Amino acid sequence: MPGDHLLIQPDDPRISWHGTISLERRDGWVLPWRIPIEDRALYPDPLLERACMPAGVRIAFGGDVERIAGHIEPNSDLTQIDLCCDGVFRESRALAGQDRFEFTGLPAGDKVVELWLPQFGTFRLRGIETNANASMRPYDDERPRWITYGSSITQCRTAERPTQTWPAVVARERNLNLTCLGYGGQCHLDVLIARAIRDVPADYISLCLGINVYGAASLSPRTFRPAIVGFVQIIREKHPDTPLVLLSPIFSPPRETTTNAVGFTLEAMRTEVAAAVEALRGRGDRHVHYVDGLRLFGPDLAAHLPDNLHPDAAGYKIMGRNFVREVADVFFT
Repeated sequence: MPGDHLLIQPDDPRISWHGTISLERRDGWVLPWRIPIEDRALYPDPLLERACMPAGVRIAFGGDVERIAGHIEPNSDLTQIDLCCDGVFRESRALAGQDRFEFTGLPAGDKVVELWLPQFGTFRLRGIETNANASMRPYDDERPRWITYGSSITQCRTAERPTQTWPAVVARERNLNLTCLGYGGQCHLDVLIARAIRDVPADYISLCLGINVYGAASLSPRTFRPAIVGFVQIIREKHPDTPLVLLSPIFSPPRETTTNAVGFTLEAMRTEVAAAVEALRGRGDRHVHYVDGLRLFGPDLAAHLPDNLHPDAAGYKIMGRNFVREVADVFFT
């Protein structure tokens, strides 16, 4: 390769991965996972399909690099990758069907570089190319750790770009080290996800619950509240005092009062999430809190629900700002 370039292998210790639960390392590439990869055989296939998508995941390092070219496995489902330097967004690149991306003209001097990976599609890194005389070092993200769990509304496929998903908006506004466990269609209070959250360091935790359970009728009025309580109690085994916020579903016009296959409505689900929190607080958990999802995205924002379910790109930004005001500014202190 030309003498003015340096190729860094994907498992080089100078590259730090943030927002992952585990990494799959194969001959020639690294794939970030949002579940423990060693337990992959225990998870249902639909959840695996989403867990290998790097929503909220960042590749980061410090140094004086002037350009970055990443080599990846092509995937037509990939969205975009964002470049931030010292926390400031600079540029975005579309990745669908591409085998590489490149950013040039980075700010001079030493800095922290973050590459926010696509929130949708599978991302396999084959290497990072930079200028030959560049220095690089790993970046230890010491900001408070925030884990958020949810559905496609937390994964945010249709966000403008990775730094504009609502969890990213919150994390960047409040200077948090984000781990986003938003799994499109797969937020069903799986016990294995509770165990994964339990086993990851966290300063704050939020759970956005209900919409996938409604859609798949995977839990009933009999089982939904106990599943929430059990999920939280598993997390509490290693996070006994961590501020933990439970959010009920955001607004979805056709689902508010229409019963699903097991007789649930979104209105009833909000009551159940609130009741679960009240029961937990009644048993002495003073660090668990309820926030009505309508406070984050209510009927006044219906114009930003093109499919009556998922916010559009502008809606996700609004949801992020509302989360900062209603949740982070109140409970993340």
